[in-house]
Amino acid sequence: MKKIIRWSVIIYALYCIGIAFYLFVLAHSSIPSAWKGTSADPATFLTPRELLLSEHYSQLKNFLYFISLPYEWIVYLIILFKGISKKMELWATRATRWWIVQAAVYVFWLSLIVSVATLPLDFIGYRISRAYGISTQPFLNWLRDETTDFLVNTVLLIFIIIVLYWLIRRFEKRWWLYAWIVSIPFTIFLMFIQPVVIDPLYNSFYPLKDKVLEEKILAMAQRAHIPADHVFEVNMSEKTNALNAYVTGIGSHARIVLWDTTLKRLKEQEVLFIMAHEMGHYVMKHVYWGVAGYIVLILFGLFVTNRLMRWSIGKWRGHFQIKSIGELASLPLLLLTISLLQFAASPFVNAVSRYEEHAADKYAIELTQNTDAGISTFQKLAQAGLSEVYPPALVKWFRYTHPTIFERILFLRSVKSKDDK
Repeated sequence: MKKIIRWSVIIYALYCIGIAFYLFVLAHSSIPSAWKGTSADPATFLTPRELLLSEHYSQLKNFLYFISLPYEWIVYLIILFKGISKKMELWATRATRWWIVQAAVYVFWLSLIVSVATLPLDFIGYRISRAYGISTQPFLNWLRDETTDFLVNTVLLIFIIIVLYWLIRRFEKRWWLYAWIVSIPFTIFLMFIQPVVIDPLYNSFYPLKDKVLEEKILAMAQRAHIPADHVFEVNMSEKTNALNAYVTGIGSHARIVLWDTTLKRLKEQEVLFIMAHEMGHYVMKHVYWGVAGYIVLILFGLFVTNRLMRWSIGKWRGHFQIKSIGELASLPLLLLTISLLQFAASPFVNAVSRYEEHAADKYAIELTQNTDAGISTFQKLAQAGLSEVYPPALVKWFRYTHPTIFERILFLRSVKSKDDK
């Protein structure tokens, strides 16, 4: 057991060194020479200081991302191999005779242990964002959001685990199939309640204050045959200097949301371009396709999780002190397996997302007929968030749900050149 933990830590340390070498030494963010001096060149829209800050900030944030997930995996392994998980299960069974309460107690303490163990890395990420002027959030405000995250995620996890482990105990061989069936309405329900229940826990949402701009956005929505009554604004300036807009929710609860930072930093035509982009997601039903794709991935993920958990318990039964996957003590193994699968699938999921974002960019061009507004918008997005215009391949595959700023500007330039002809 000690050897397994020791080698896990050694492998993790070597992995961190390898990632650091790749990000800080091997990778570079300089664009191809053919595009130097064009509107896609960050040197034309970022100051030398902003270029330097963007490079350093991106390197640090990317490094933190790549080491955080394996760090969490190490935490789960220690909880399993040290017998901590089994001890927590025994403690929960002694605390109450009601299995549902046992599960809730166990999940709460497991979530608390993992959250405390990973809090230092979360805090480092917060401090980096503050140091580079991206985050404007005071520490106590950040801590409140972290606490809200913990409570919301723990409540959801308790509910999911109670249902999931009841299915595992009731249908030992086909639990993953029944769990997938149950997950479908639950996933759709979450999509409905997120905009109206979960999101307001973190920020204040209100109708767009600029009524003249709202009228123009609604007129554009009418041309796109979108039944919209208003656009939402959210007060993100109290937390960040970055810019963003997004579409969330499904059905009657779907919302198009603009950050107030976006409204302050962008011109009217640029805001309209962003809105046209978000309308593209609505018109092409990307949210619905995303939900459908997520449901398919859940089916595959649960099937593989079942196989991997059974294999792991069969191999390390004595170390884990777990006899079957139906025991609550197997939960860290379940969460570890799901996290590994999500990480492995992220390049594919991100590639699909980038395809949809590119399609939304095309739609925005068709609706606004304003490529110049699009180019200046992406330049300002990079400037406000110190975004890496031309990221390394590994970073793009695992982190980028949108095309890179470089790719987006190049596409707009190509459309503009065709129109000029």
